[in-house]
Amino acid sequence: MTMTNDPSPLRDHVVLITGGARRVGAEIVRTLHAAGANALIHYRTSAAAALALAEELNRIRMGSVAVLSVDLLDPEASDTLVGAALREFGRLDILINNASTFYPTQIGEITFAHWDDLMGSNLKAPLFLAQAAAPSLRRQSGLIINIVDIHGLRPLKRHPVYSIAKAGLTMLTRSLARELGPQVRVNGIAPGPVLWPEHGMDEALKREIIAKTALKRYGTPQDIARTALFLAKDAPYITGQIIAVDGGRSI
Repeated sequence: MTMTNDPSPLRDHVVLITGGARRVGAEIVRTLHAAGANALIHYRTSAAAALALAEELNRIRMGSVAVLSVDLLDPEASDTLVGAALREFGRLDILINNASTFYPTQIGEITFAHWDDLMGSNLKAPLFLAQAAAPSLRRQSGLIINIVDIHGLRPLKRHPVYSIAKAGLTMLTRSLARELGPQVRVNGIAPGPVLWPEHGMDEALKREIIAKTALKRYGTPQDIARTALFLAKDAPYITGQIIAVDGGRSI
């Protein structure tokens, strides 16, 4: 992957993205697809959204997008997803670990099930997907992008298990960069306030969060997607880095 002004710099490249049917994941898919990439979209329960996105993008370029539902906590999930990408498209260039479970776990109420769920989706699955994808990514001098979180560096109150998992994903990103170099680059993107949680958030809290950003505004999923595109096409000498896309929230 080298810097280029080609309007389709990712032509023939294949992206496997977890949680790619909705929200930030879907925007990443659209952006990389517009740059020429083919995509296997993983989803767990968002079948209608995944199929609609695939239909939308396949109308633009026939046969360029496939979908697959897999529970990432299944021990066979990683091999299943990587195998499906290779069967569908014949190669794998980019793995994007985007899927995430997010909910509060207050001290005194944390269960083993909470731990297994949050650590499983946010840390365990990215590790084993990277391991399964590594041989294919090495052949293509490929890329892994992990969607981390600013709360992997600065814990979010009432969310200790989630914050621990994202902190682990940050270290996993750096560790994989060492383990898989020089053939494979591994980087992370740490979003700030680009989408509010689906279960809703108090308006006063939203204003408080925005006030803590240097830019005094929230971002958009496109900000994350454009950063993923930059890493895919214009960053051949960047690996092991976590790029905060947070309007200065983390400074």
